[in-house]
Amino acid sequence: MGIQLKKLDVQVVVITGATSGIGLVTARMAAKRYAKLVLAARNEDALRELTDEINEANGEAMYVVADVGSEADVQKIADEALGRYGRFDTWINNAGVSVYGRLDEISNEDHRRLFETYYWGIVYGSIAAIKYLRKHGGALINVGSVLSDRAIPLQGAYCASKHAVKGFTDSLRMELEEENAPVSVTLIKPSAIDTPYKDHAKNYLEVEPENPPPVYAPETVAEAILYCAENPERDVFVGAGGKALSALGEYAPRVTDKVMELAMFDLQKTEEPPSHEKEGLYDSADGSLRERGGYSGYVAESSLYTKASLHPAVTGAVVALGIGLVYFALKRNDDK
Repeated sequence: MGIQLKKLDVQVVVITGATSGIGLVTARMAAKRYAKLVLAARNEDALRELTDEINEANGEAMYVVADVGSEADVQKIADEALGRYGRFDTWINNAGVSVYGRLDEISNEDHRRLFETYYWGIVYGSIAAIKYLRKHGGALINVGSVLSDRAIPLQGAYCASKHAVKGFTDSLRMELEEENAPVSVTLIKPSAIDTPYKDHAKNYLEVEPENPPPVYAPETVAEAILYCAENPERDVFVGAGGKALSALGEYAPRVTDKVMELAMFDLQKTEEPPSHEKEGLYDSADGSLRERGGYSGYVAESSLYTKASLHPAVTGAVVALGIGLVYFALKRNDDK
C-alpha cells in the first residue's frame, strides 16, 4: 500500500527535544513552513520562550513539559496534542542525552538513565504515536545516528542505545507494513552535528569532550527530517562522512576498528579541563535556546550527499546537464 503524507503546511507535527540543537532548528524551520507544532522538552522556560517566539511570528505552537524517559509524560504529549488539534500527522522522536567515558568507568545508574531517555523515550514515543497514526496515517521519524550502524570508543553507552533504536525502528516498520498500516517509519542517521550535544551528556573524561570531524550544521538534519515528514523514506544518512563510516564499518570492520583505536580517542578530546556545570543527563542543562554547540573546527552547512540521496532524479538531471554542457563546450573547441 502506498503511503500518502500531507504537505507540511497542513500538518500537526510533534517534536521531542524541541528546545535545543536539531529539535530547535527543526521546530523553527517547520514553523516557517506553516506547520502547527506540539513542542516537548524538559525545560518549561525554554519551551515557553520558543512557543511565544513562534506564535508571535504568526506561526502556531503549543508546548508540553515532558521527560521522554517517563511513559506517562510521553502519553501526555499525545493526549494534549489530540486535545488541542484533534490529530497529529508527524511525530518526531528527537530527544536524547549521552555519556562520555570508557564503558568500565560508567556507572550502571548512568548507563540506565541514558537508555531510559534515548531508547525507552523513542519506544514510548513510537508506541504513543502509532496508536493514532495506524488508524489515520502519517509519519513516525526517529532520530538515530550513524552510530546506529558503527560504534566508536568513549561513547559506548550512546552507541549501544543507537543500535537498539535502529533495531526497534526497523522491526516496528516491518510490523506496520505487514498489517498495511498507513504509517511511514523513518530512521534519520546524522553524522557528527554542531549542537549543544555535550551539554546533554555526562563526562567521565579527564578533559572536555569534542565532536569528531566531519561536523555538519543542524540545518542539514532538520531539512532531512522535514523532507521525510512529506515523503516516505526508510532511512536517511545526513552527511557523506557518516555514510562513509557506516560503509567502512560494514565492509572492513577490523580495519575500521584499528582506525578508530588510532584516531578516535584523541579526536573526541580537547585540551580544556572538564567542566561539569552543564551535564544534562538527569536534568535540563539550562533554559536557553541554543541551536549550535560552538564547534571550533569547520562546520559543513550543507550536505550534497544527503540532498542527492533524497532527490536522485533532480541530481541525475543536474549531472546530465553538466555533462552535456561540458560536451558542448569541448565540441565547440574541436570545431574551431
